[in-house]
Amino acid sequence: MRIDGTTVLLTGATGGIGQTLARALAAKGAKLLLTGRREEVLRPLAERLGGRAIVADLAERSDLERLVEEAAEARILIANAALPSSGPVLDYRPEELDRALDVNLRAPMLLSRLMAPRMVESGSGQLVMIGSLSGRTASPGAALYNAAKFGLRGFTLGLRQDLHGTGVGVSLVQPGFVGDAGMFADAGTSLPTGVRTISSRRVAAATIRAIERNRAEVNVAPLELRLGSALGGLFPTLAERAQRSAGAGETSRQLADGQRDKR
Repeated sequence: MRIDGTTVLLTGATGGIGQTLARALAAKGAKLLLTGRREEVLRPLAERLGGRAIVADLAERSDLERLVEEAAEARILIANAALPSSGPVLDYRPEELDRALDVNLRAPMLLSRLMAPRMVESGSGQLVMIGSLSGRTASPGAALYNAAKFGLRGFTLGLRQDLHGTGVGVSLVQPGFVGDAGMFADAGTSLPTGVRTISSRRVAAATIRAIERNRAEVNVAPLELRLGSALGGLFPTLAERAQRSAGAGETSRQLADGQRDKR
């Protein structure tokens, strides 16, 4: 898929990773439609990058449907928006659980469903979901986040098969811990000794690679995390023991504490 001159809808554009993605796409010549909830951040960003701002809350179904209509010309969707949802599920009120699933899973699914027909009709398009290595293996204190990202992975890979031959590609980008932007960085969480992070620029580069090469799945993390997440998906009991030994529970507690007022 060619990015230069193509209209791209990017959700979650006001977050740290979203802003990095927006700058990288602008550098590739994309016509940007940027969406997010924080108008005071969104509009200046769109003006700087020569794009258009569409303020929307993806947990609100009417906002989501309006967004699709306003972005009718988009031929690339990057579903990057996500809500923090770390911590024990028993700590979540039902309405908090619903909101997390609406933004992290339902919104990218519905955006894909509503935008894909126009892409199929034109014979060209790319749907990109920004997932997480949390969609490959579970970890303590992340059951709700795991659920959304596991679901997003299944949806993306299944939809890719459904759209094969239509000219519309579907890709999944799964970052590990991002050290300079995003939920993990914002929470100020420390990692167990030896666990490395990546930069938001690597996430952006991987996203562009997924679009241009129609990659099914791109995992963006140091080698040890990519291998660990793959093995964890195959051997969950072993992964559980390894994470406990490495102190993953403490990392999860720190992350949940740092996100508590944002979920």
